[in-house]
Amino acid sequence: MEMAIFGGGCFWCTEAVFKMLRGVSAVYPGYAGGTTPNPTYDEVSTGTTGHAECTKVEFDPKEISYEDLMSVFFSSHDGTSLNRQGNDVGTQYRSVIFYTTPEQKIKAENFIKEINSSTKDGKDLVTEVIPLDNFYLAENYHKDYYERHKDQAYCELVINPKLEKVQKKFENLLKDNSKQ
Repeated sequence: MEMAIFGGGCFWCTEAVFKMLRGVSAVYPGYAGGTTPNPTYDEVSTGTTGHAECTKVEFDPKEISYEDLMSVFFSSHDGTSLNRQGNDVGTQYRSVIFYTTPEQKIKAENFIKEINSSTKDGKDLVTEVIPLDNFYLAENYHKDYYERHKDQAYCELVINPKLEKVQKKFENLLKDNSKQ
């Protein structure tokens, strides 16, 4: 098993997206990239800790590649938007890849260069690629948030469209039970 950590706005969204993918054995919402040890959601929400809401993805590289995970990541959030995703604004919602190996760093940087060189509208990705120092698990009430709150407005209006987009675009990467 390998580990990948992505920050693409609200971790409720990214957790739900990555849980649909085959080869992914576990997904954990959490915080990384800041200076406050063991931060809380309330602290991270202030934007003063330096942490980003992110998702730790444990995956089997024999079933899904790191490149496939990055493809889904970049397709499910706006990597050209600095410190915001929709109505979520602040550095805690920045687009970031926390690499855990030198190979992940190289792959992420090359992936971003390739996207930027093929961008037709002129907007380059602002996604950071930085080493993982620490990953702090989010509070338990964030785990499986989408699954437990599907009927809430945020889930219906923000998360559902992301899931539908991923389901259509990456049908070949979905777990069988994630296909609609």
